[in-house]
Amino acid sequence: MTDAEETSATPPATPTNVAFGVDVGGSGIKGGIVDLDTGELVGDRFKVLTPKPATPAAVADGVAEVVAHFGWDGPVGITLPGVVTDGIMRTAANIDKGWIGTDVYELFSSHLGGRQVSVLNDADAAGMAEDRYGGGSEADGVVMLLTLGTGIGSAILINGTLVPNTELGHMMIDGKEAEHQASSKVKEDKGWSYEKWTGKLSKVLEAYEVLFWPKVFIVGGGISRKADKWIPMLTNKTPVVAATLRNTAGIVGAAMAVDAGLRT
Repeated sequence: MTDAEETSATPPATPTNVAFGVDVGGSGIKGGIVDLDTGELVGDRFKVLTPKPATPAAVADGVAEVVAHFGWDGPVGITLPGVVTDGIMRTAANIDKGWIGTDVYELFSSHLGGRQVSVLNDADAAGMAEDRYGGGSEADGVVMLLTLGTGIGSAILINGTLVPNTELGHMMIDGKEAEHQASSKVKEDKGWSYEKWTGKLSKVLEAYEVLFWPKVFIVGGGISRKADKWIPMLTNKTPVVAATLRNTAGIVGAAMAVDAGLRT
């Protein structure tokens, strides 16, 4: 290639339909700019460690640090590992219990210079992202995301509209919480084979499908990286597919939420 040819090459277009998302987890606070046309990050994500203890003020400082890293001055979507209703944190998983009862909009707005924020449950954010850009993008009707990790997180969407804070991991099935029967942590703790574990998970999925009749289950969490080894062993009726966005789903869903003006 000549010098003239090099200088005449057209640079890639800069995305214009963008939003900012931050995903707060038990170990890290991750954020980035999201191209809403593709569901991809614009550049790399940035991460800081979740403070110990993960008090509201300390976490909000971490969120502000992530946002400042990008020089972003617009609205910000934020996920939290807990239930948020009417702007109040009702539960707290893997963060300080001092979150319970916190007005999350007042908290984050004050730490981010009064700008607009949207705050939602982390599984709900992942579900929104997977429904639009990932494993649920080909399905209409009811789509369910399940994150299989320490517990079972859940999200339900109906034709792209979120039903927030479903917390189906706590549903009682045969007298025991679903996540105490079929999370990936239970599999690891008990040393179960995939065959034994998928028998338990199939039972949980069957309980969900007779109540909600989803078109597809999307399964996320670390164990979804080996989905080809165990999804074929499931015996429930509804199709099950692996999540595709992996560790960017929360960021993408948070960005979608603030772009839509979602307020839980």
